[in-house]
Amino acid sequence: MSNIYIIATPIGNLEDITLRALRVMKEVDLILCEDTRHTKRLLNRYEIKAETMSYHQHSKIAKIDKIVELIEIGKNLALVSDAGTPGISDPGNMLIKYLVENKINIKIIPIPGPSAVISALSISGFPTDNFLFLGFAPHKKGRQTFFKNIATEKRTVVFYESPHRISKALNSMQEFFPEKEIVVCRELTKIFETIYRGKAEEIKKILTADNQVKGEFVIVIH
Repeated sequence: MSNIYIIATPIGNLEDITLRALRVMKEVDLILCEDTRHTKRLLNRYEIKAETMSYHQHSKIAKIDKIVELIEIGKNLALVSDAGTPGISDPGNMLIKYLVENKINIKIIPIPGPSAVISALSISGFPTDNFLFLGFAPHKKGRQTFFKNIATEKRTVVFYESPHRISKALNSMQEFFPEKEIVVCRELTKIFETIYRGKAEEIKKILTADNQVKGEFVIVIH
């Protein structure tokens, strides 16, 4: 039986990689990558010569057929995303779902590591024994409902937002729950990592003043 290893990779700092992940990536026959150029930077850093193949949200069924073919001839594979844990708001979940639902004869093995969700929660100071992860906020349809629902949520809420919509997100949070305490994490583990704490209006003023609307954001709401 072949193995497919679901390997968490750094969300920014390339030192955030486990010894087990490095060993497995050296041993597998092929690494499936969201973006092969992005993954090559990690592989080159640690002198890993493994062959890579792209697998992303736009991959067609022919690519999945090729992956299944490799499994059937006994190849061991690894699946990585550009950053963090594959399958968490990530196209890797579609492949895992396909392998499970079609009863493909392969062992699916997690190699845990970095996750932007867990990293943000760990420094939030909010209750984390019971939290709600919502992935990326909707771009258009359902966006208002998204924030309305958070307003009545009793659990800690965490979601992702892009730099293009972070200002609009803070406007919505200010509208629907102006008194809730919020932690906004920008560029976690990267050079310009910044953590903002306060209410939506306060954080928006800081971001606007500093012109810090670049990078990826993780938002945690009490």
